[in-house]
Amino acid sequence: MSIEKNVQIVKNFLAALGRRDKQGLLALSAEDIEWIIPGEWPLAGTHRGHAGLENLLQKANETVETTFPEPPEFIAQEDRVLVVGFATGRIKATNRTFEDHFVFAITVRNGKVTNIREYIDTLALARASEMAASSRPLPITEIR
Repeated sequence: MSIEKNVQIVKNFLAALGRRDKQGLLALSAEDIEWIIPGEWPLAGTHRGHAGLENLLQKANETVETTFPEPPEFIAQEDRVLVVGFATGRIKATNRTFEDHFVFAITVRNGKVTNIREYIDTLALARASEMAASSRPLPITEIR
C-alpha cells in the first residue's frame, strides 16, 4: 500500500475511535492486532486480537474521558505511521484530570492496522488514576 493510503487508514481508525464506532474499528483492524499501552493505569497492558480490542474499548468507555483540543500530526514511512498529538482528559473513578503529549506508532499492513504502540505521559495518567485519601481532583499543573 502507498504511504498516503496507510495514513488515511490511520485517520479513519482514529475517527472511528473518536466516534466510539466498534464495528468501524474492527473493520480497520487485523484479526491479530496488538495494542501496547505502557504505564500503571487502568488501560495499560498489551491488548491482542479483536477480543482484546473490544475489551480495551469497553474499559476505556468505563474509565476515561479524553478530548483532543488540536488535530494530531501524521508522519509516515512505508508501513509505519506516527501520530503526534496532545490530549486532555479525566479519569472517571478519581475525577482527576490529565494532560498527555503522545506519540502512537501504528503499523498498517494489507490495509489493516496491525500494531499500535503508545508513547504517552505514563506518570500523568498514573497520578490521575491514583485513589488518594483526599478525593479532590488535582489541577492539571500538579499532574505534570
